[in-house]
Amino acid sequence: MENLLYIAWHPDEYIVRLGAGGIRWYGACWLVGLGLGYLLMRWLYKRHKYSDAQFDPLFIYVFLGALFGARLGHCFFYQPDVYFASFEKFVEIFLPIRFLADGDWKFVGYLGLASHGGVVGLLIGLWFYIRRSGMPAWVVLDFMGICSAVTSVFIRIGNLMNSEIIGKPTDVPWAFIFYDVDTLPRHPGQLYEAIAYFVFFWIIFFVYRRYPQKVGSGLYFGLCLTLIFTFRFFIEYTKEIQVAFEAGLPMDMGQILSIPLIALGLWATIRGIRQK
Repeated sequence: MENLLYIAWHPDEYIVRLGAGGIRWYGACWLVGLGLGYLLMRWLYKRHKYSDAQFDPLFIYVFLGALFGARLGHCFFYQPDVYFASFEKFVEIFLPIRFLADGDWKFVGYLGLASHGGVVGLLIGLWFYIRRSGMPAWVVLDFMGICSAVTSVFIRIGNLMNSEIIGKPTDVPWAFIFYDVDTLPRHPGQLYEAIAYFVFFWIIFFVYRRYPQKVGSGLYFGLCLTLIFTFRFFIEYTKEIQVAFEAGLPMDMGQILSIPLIALGLWATIRGIRQK
């Protein structure tokens, strides 16, 4: 009877099933998040009088940088023992397939993406874009800081629909029972993050509407990194470790990887505030 007090969570991983596969919630959430970020970024470019020719190449750099950065980040930081154990597993880093025991393979999508790796990949993609387009670097970074939190909201909703990155057991009345994992009531860490990132987006957007002249100073890029990864550092205390080796660390991998991004965010925020 106690389980009736909590939220039973076991959604189908597919929005629509098509034969043996279909459209997954996780992939759809990524696309919605990227789509909203794309529309907001286009609005910012137009508002600040940048041309379509300058904007148009941006999406492909952002998409590929974030996707491959997130994938490599997961494989390198969380499961290097798995993906470097055999040639087949190494190939799975780059291709959205899984090799089967009988030598065949099936399409599974990219099962495992790390947000910290996505940020690094995104910044690398932006570096290439800025070199090609001639756009002012700090303007592009500030635009990205204004847009990124709204994309992060939907990525975490995708994690929730996948019942992954689960929280520690708890007795809070809003606990979720992730039946795909076990029958313990747990913190819905993915939902905490989605709500927080939604709030951060509106905070950053409110500041931008008050001070649009600060675009190009680094303020909005800095606020985005500082708010998201400071919250990410502390919310990790409510989460289960993702891989076994984290149990022997003083902090989990998410916290370790958040520290340099918080430092970068604080530096950019202070730089932005000081800029006239």
